[in-house]
Amino acid sequence: MKGRIHSVDTFSTVDGPGIRTVIFMQGCTLRCQYCHNPDTWNPSAKTAKEYSAEEITALIVRNSNYFAASGGGVTFSGGEPLLQYEFVREVLSRCRQQQIHTALDTSLYVPPETVRAILPYTRLVLADIKHIKAEKSRQITGQSNQLNLANLQLVNRAKVEIWIRYVIVPGLTDAETDLLQMAEFISPLDSVSRIDLLPYHTLGRHKWELLGLKYQLPEVDPPTPSHLEKIQNALQNVSGKPVYILH
Repeated sequence: MKGRIHSVDTFSTVDGPGIRTVIFMQGCTLRCQYCHNPDTWNPSAKTAKEYSAEEITALIVRNSNYFAASGGGVTFSGGEPLLQYEFVREVLSRCRQQQIHTALDTSLYVPPETVRAILPYTRLVLADIKHIKAEKSRQITGQSNQLNLANLQLVNRAKVEIWIRYVIVPGLTDAETDLLQMAEFISPLDSVSRIDLLPYHTLGRHKWELLGLKYQLPEVDPPTPSHLEKIQNALQNVSGKPVYILH
C-alpha cells in the first residue's frame, strides 16, 4: 500500500501533545481562502512522494524514543489526510502496535464511513472548524459545513479526544455572534478537551504566487494580540473549555 506524501516534519510542538513527527499527506478538496499550503491541494502533484506503509512506519519508529519522552507521537495532517484514509489507517495501526501516540489533523469534510473506519486507530483528533455558519463556510472553503459538524459530533460520540482548531481571520471568521454560536455548539461536546486559536498569517502567500494562483486575502492583516485575547476569553466563558492561542 502506497501513500502520497507532501512532506514530513520530525519536530513539531503544535500538532498534538509533546514533540511529534507530522506526516503531511498530499491532496485536499477544500480551497480555504487563507490556506498557507496550497501546494498540498493537488493529489497528483509531481512534488509529492510515494511511500509504503512500511517505509513511513520505519521513519516514525526511528524517532519514537526521541519524542516519547515528551509525551509526543505521530500526527497525520495535510492537505486532508482522510482522503488517503486506508493508507493512514494502516500506518496508525502499526504505530499503535508500537505504543506510539497517534493523532489526526483533519477538516472532517469526508464521508462519515471514512471517519468511522479511522477512529479505532487514533487517540486524538485535531478537528478544524472553518466556520460555524454554512454560508460563510462555503465562502471560505467552497464547501458547506454540515458534513464537518456532523462528523465532529460522530467523533464526540465515539469518545475520542478532540482538540478544536479555529483560524482567526479579521473580518472573516471573528464576528462576535458567530464565535459565540460556535462556543455554544462546542460546549456540550464532552470529548473536546481544548480549543486552539490559530492567528491568520501571510507566510504562505508566496506559494499562491508560485502556483499561479490569486491570493484571496491581500488586504487582511493578522489579528492583534488584544483582539485574540478578547476572543480567547469569550470562547472560554461560553464553551467551558480551555482556549489557547497558538503562535
